[in-house]
Amino acid sequence: MSRWTLGLLGGSGLYALDGLDDVRSETVETPWGVPSAPLTRGKLNGVELVFLPRHGPGHAIPPSDIPYRANIAALKMAGCTDILSISACGSLREDLPPGHFVMVDQYVDRTVGRERSFFGTGCVAHVPLAQPVCARLAELAAEAGEAEGIPVTRGGTYLAMEGPQFSTRAESELYRQWGMDVIGMTNMPEARLAREAELPYAAIAMVTDYDCWRDEGESVDVASVMAVMQSNTISARRLLDRLAHALSSLARTPSPDGIETCLDTAVITPVAARDAALVSRLKCIAGRVV
Repeated sequence: MSRWTLGLLGGSGLYALDGLDDVRSETVETPWGVPSAPLTRGKLNGVELVFLPRHGPGHAIPPSDIPYRANIAALKMAGCTDILSISACGSLREDLPPGHFVMVDQYVDRTVGRERSFFGTGCVAHVPLAQPVCARLAELAAEAGEAEGIPVTRGGTYLAMEGPQFSTRAESELYRQWGMDVIGMTNMPEARLAREAELPYAAIAMVTDYDCWRDEGESVDVASVMAVMQSNTISARRLLDRLAHALSSLARTPSPDGIETCLDTAVITPVAARDAALVSRLKCIAGRVV
């Protein structure tokens, strides 16, 4: 039976995983540098997990400086079959209160200045991103959350902002007019890079606040976020335990979305025109096609 190796990207509040068996730490260096932290490997209910806190030990790395390419490459090099992102977010809807989990299925990327591709001059690729998350992994995570009594919404659009400042009220109201559901700072370009690495990616956005669009109550600040984050983190660990239990008895087959073969028709630069140095770097995440 093919087995799952689940890469787990922890966000604000989730900096370590308890309850793992056979725990070991791995230091990885990728062609795009070192990831945010050493990888923590272990087993949860018999399922191999590879944990990486995207903000690094002690939450020392701000959203714009996270080494996104190194993080995704490190999880690929570690043999992960899938990636689950867990991160804090603000809600742009009244019916998504603090403590609610949203299984994101779409993104609007408003970040600037972040490296968003492994490919580039010398080897160009255009991967499909119409459906940016793996529907199967998202559904399994949603089922695990619901089984634990966690309020979960299936589907939602995540507005990725640059940060590190929170939104202005005008921005928050604009994003609501656009039909956005939640807002955060870290899922992009993470989801883009996971697709280029042919890794199925799903994201749990844990609501900590209402951003700043509501007339009632205070605008979002770190103190209000931290007040909710602890209980969200406890819920996330329960969800992970339940998810690992489900995966332990489920054979790992290729994603129905065809994510593991998305590079088959994405690389557009002819072999003879490719830059040898870039191709060499790409081999660890796209060696199947370059």
